[in-house]
Amino acid sequence: MTKLKYVPLALSAALLAACSQGMAQSGDKMAMTDAMPMADAAPVMVGGQSMFASKDIVDNAVNSADHTTLVAAVKAAGLVGTLKGPGPFTVFAPVNAAFDALPPGTVATLLKPENKATLTKVLTYHVVPGRLDFAAMQKLIMQGGGKATLTTVAGAPLTLMMNGMHNITVTDAKGGTAHITTYDVTQSNGDIQVIDKVLLPG
Repeated sequence: MTKLKYVPLALSAALLAACSQGMAQSGDKMAMTDAMPMADAAPVMVGGQSMFASKDIVDNAVNSADHTTLVAAVKAAGLVGTLKGPGPFTVFAPVNAAFDALPPGTVATLLKPENKATLTKVLTYHVVPGRLDFAAMQKLIMQGGGKATLTTVAGAPLTLMMNGMHNITVTDAKGGTAHITTYDVTQSNGDIQVIDKVLLPG
């Protein structure tokens, strides 16, 4: 007779739930990345506001004081409908300071109607199909021997690398590197990973 028999029923249920979650996380990439968020139990704070897992990427982003430039760009590019769609998507979301660090006049130029195609290419370069949280990205990096290459919606690659135990860098096609500053902002239709630089396609 084992000690497990004496574990209270409620605790046994909790243990079974934890085991089931662990098994799901150790499955293939698609099973893990396409899983739907469970609840808004502990929303992540971004830009001074709670990001709720029951809301989509756009509805959360518009509330972040740190992403007003990104939201304006998404609207100018006509991508609101796409990012409110079922997805799932992983968005590497630059903060306002990242856009401010671009050469003077860059953002204003991109927001002009005649440059919509270029703006769309830049923005979709920050979007990857599927739901990639920290654990999924780390797994891909380990499987790749220290690097993982993601194909963005724009069709150009991004390179992920570990930089410490819980720090992932994202390198663009031009060699620019961004750090993920806030991980795993769960959305109803994907994940947001907040980054400190704008990624540029080649």
